[in-house]
Amino acid sequence: MAEINDWTLLRSFLAVWRRGSLSAAARATGLTQPTLGRHIDELEQGLGLALFTRSPGGLVPTEAARGLVTHAEAMEAAFAALVRAASAGGDAAGPRGTVRITASEIVGTFVLPDVLAPLRHRHPGIVLELALSNRTDDLLRRDADIAVRMARPKQDSLVARWIGTVPLGLYAHRDYVQRFGLPGTVAALREHHVVGFDRDDHSARAVVAGTLPIDRTLFSVRVDNDVAQVMAVRAGLGIGMIQKALARQDPMLVPVLAEEVAVALDCWLAMHEDQRNAPPVRAVFDALADGLSEWVAGHAA
Repeated sequence: MAEINDWTLLRSFLAVWRRGSLSAAARATGLTQPTLGRHIDELEQGLGLALFTRSPGGLVPTEAARGLVTHAEAMEAAFAALVRAASAGGDAAGPRGTVRITASEIVGTFVLPDVLAPLRHRHPGIVLELALSNRTDDLLRRDADIAVRMARPKQDSLVARWIGTVPLGLYAHRDYVQRFGLPGTVAALREHHVVGFDRDDHSARAVVAGTLPIDRTLFSVRVDNDVAQVMAVRAGLGIGMIQKALARQDPMLVPVLAEEVAVALDCWLAMHEDQRNAPPVRAVFDALADGLSEWVAGHAA
């Protein structure tokens, strides 16, 4: 096996893996197709493995490639963290650098923009990256610098702060209620149209399912994107779980089984302990702590 010391080869491998063809990877990376093809050839020769097979639909990863992709992504995340750490610093104008935040789709879409706007005004030298996903990004692997999580972080070596409790409830659009009425019990939900998760067991909706006697078979509309679930309920497609603070902003939404269904998620803020003294990360962490605490306190009921 030849020595592989060019990170560019692995970047090209990941681009082709994610997009399935040299042409699509070329558009995403700005490299030419011949260059990408040469990178893949060099990587295959260095590893002594075939990474892709050609098919009418594009390039299909081999089993060998599937076994390598996790390690390549870990190297990609580590390299991104190195770049962010190298750019971290402060001067008379304030902290400068890139800070990557991971949060749920709901928090990232409906909450963080208002929380982060004052921070951008105070610290224009900080570049913000938002990674929205219900999957828990591993701070220890530096997939992100700061995480907003709707569950208590379990990893060691993290600085974590409890922000508060976020209440959720079942809601339906007034048009849906006019057409189908309201269920009288949780069991009666099976007689209604219900919006819920599909396959994502990391979703906040799955957490709710662990609290309530419901499962995937209950849902007549299934989608793993929480924002899409909220919009489906707002469109009248069915009954769904929504943060109460968000639901109260829409006068067309009606509470469903408000007394029977009482669900709450804990909101936590976390960062790796090594980042606590990095000026841009510390500034963003403190701003998030203040802004999220104010948001939770204002919508606690």
